[in-house]
Amino acid sequence: MLEPVGRPLLRDTAHRLIREAIVRGDIPPGTVVRDAQLAEQLGLSRAPVRDALARLADEGLVKTKPQSHTRVTPIDAAEVRDAAAVVRAMHELAARTAVPLLTAEQLTAMTEANRRFAAAVRAADADAALDADDELHDVLVRACGNRAVAATIGRYTPLIRRLERLRFSVPAARDSVTLHERLIEACRAGAADEAVRVTTEIWHELEQLAD
Repeated sequence: MLEPVGRPLLRDTAHRLIREAIVRGDIPPGTVVRDAQLAEQLGLSRAPVRDALARLADEGLVKTKPQSHTRVTPIDAAEVRDAAAVVRAMHELAARTAVPLLTAEQLTAMTEANRRFAAAVRAADADAALDADDELHDVLVRACGNRAVAATIGRYTPLIRRLERLRFSVPAARDSVTLHERLIEACRAGAADEAVRVTTEIWHELEQLAD
């Protein structure tokens, strides 16, 4: 049977908004969340909110105790480290595959994304920095054409996003601007091995921050 068109759209919207609130810290770790309260705040029925919370539980951002409560999970170093390792491997694969395929327009898009990233870091705007960082790396993910890579990154990125946001909130994030520049130069030169090495360095920083 076909599911009504409106429900998955509402479910996806609820998932995105609640996830963003958790990542920003608007809903802090340890907070008990209730579907009825969230539904009221979002102006939705409880069904799409329950679906959203189930997805967030699968992503590791909330934990549900049956017949009791749902709580926002703490940032667990081991889980973040494991997720970051998986995401790193996928970005390495994307870089290796995408570099020979990149167009001038895509290289320009990466350069512009890094320019916005640098401006966001200077302004200590972690949300804008995350958006620009995503745009830069997404060029390679899209160019590689591997849907499994994109799906795996999408699956595990939420678990590391809170730590990424903390990383981009401090002055040391300026080092990422330089790493991005090195990545773009490697891509422009068609040097896939170097692009992979820089990608590894970028993601190792996050794994070290988890430690």
